[in-house]
Amino acid sequence: MKVLLSAYSCEPNKGSEPGVGWHWAIELANLGHEVWVITRANNQVVIEKALSAKPCPNLHFVYYDLPAWMQKLKKGPGGVYVYYLFWQLGIYQTAKSLTQSTAFDWVHHITFGVLRQPSFLAFLPVPFILGPLGGGESAPYSLRKGFQLRGYIQDSLRDLSNYLVAFDPVANAVFNQSTIIFCKTKETLSCIPRRYHEKCHISLEIGIDSPTDISILAQSKKQHDERVFRVLYVGRLIYWKGLHLGLPAFSHFHKQFPHSRLTVIGSGADSKWLHQLAQQLEIDHAIDWIPWLEQEKVMQQYLEHDVFLFPSLHDSSGNVILESLSHGLPLICLDLGGPGVLANESCAKVVRTSGLSEQAVIQALADNLRELASNSELLNQLGTGAYQRANEYQWTKLVHRLYASIDEKAGLGTSS
Repeated sequence: MKVLLSAYSCEPNKGSEPGVGWHWAIELANLGHEVWVITRANNQVVIEKALSAKPCPNLHFVYYDLPAWMQKLKKGPGGVYVYYLFWQLGIYQTAKSLTQSTAFDWVHHITFGVLRQPSFLAFLPVPFILGPLGGGESAPYSLRKGFQLRGYIQDSLRDLSNYLVAFDPVANAVFNQSTIIFCKTKETLSCIPRRYHEKCHISLEIGIDSPTDISILAQSKKQHDERVFRVLYVGRLIYWKGLHLGLPAFSHFHKQFPHSRLTVIGSGADSKWLHQLAQQLEIDHAIDWIPWLEQEKVMQQYLEHDVFLFPSLHDSSGNVILESLSHGLPLICLDLGGPGVLANESCAKVVRTSGLSEQAVIQALADNLRELASNSELLNQLGTGAYQRANEYQWTKLVHRLYASIDEKAGLGTSS
């Protein structure tokens, strides 16, 4: 097949959105498809360096950026999204020219994969794939009690923005023109008007290169100090990541397991608040706060801990979850957003949040920590399950699975 991929964010050796754009481009080409990618011009140097080191003859990049004076838009609050909107408008003519010279089977919008930000390439005369999209996830109102005022206001504005998607004429026109729409989570799907649900499907967009070698995992477990139960959190220190629930849960747990330790890797706007909360809970002495680590050292941390605690309230994906699972690290999370899609009983203890108060969720997190600290057989079982679960999300398998489903839904059979 010939595929035109829209990937505003697309860079090798990066995580998050830039990594998503790059991996989808590479994996589609590796599957034998002829792939053209429209991306930002400022990605050109790193992309061409990567392709010179490892050529991919059926992968073609087209670079586009707005004038330099318009790039200043990105410097203001929310400016990147304003710039992105104009960039999406700007690439339309470039994409239209490409469709006139090449008979594409599909145009596929991959990044940004956000519900509230449209792609005008849906209006090209080519079948259009939208997503996977996220951003429709929302923290349950019962779990907003612990938010600071700023967080409560931000989440309320987010809710309003998601609600208005159903009435946005541009968004509705894009949904209408799309052949297939992929949503990362059921929460995002619920934000799309029901008249488009027949063309909607649930699928995450993130993957991993490959799980850590199983012999390394076995060796790392041998080196554990079994007297200390080590809990890990990796992520930004912002309210919706849920660490304000994780800290009191760890406090309850630590009272029964005083030799336990929590490692927190990350920084963010709510760092001061979370540090103060740890001090109020009198657990700061049991926490190792690490503002930043190189990626390679973060990977090592997954090997050196017993469980990954990630009580995020509205992540649409969860890259760190895949990283932890790929290192055989069992997970404790909530059944919300991307973590609720990635995690299952084979690899994680998932807290069902429906109808639960904030205190009940905190208690459930603490109970899960206690259970895993007390039951080494279950801990090892979930560790094995984590490794197996991560294996399902290797990039090659993920992209092949989604495109095989596209062929099936479009009645094309298997093609390349």
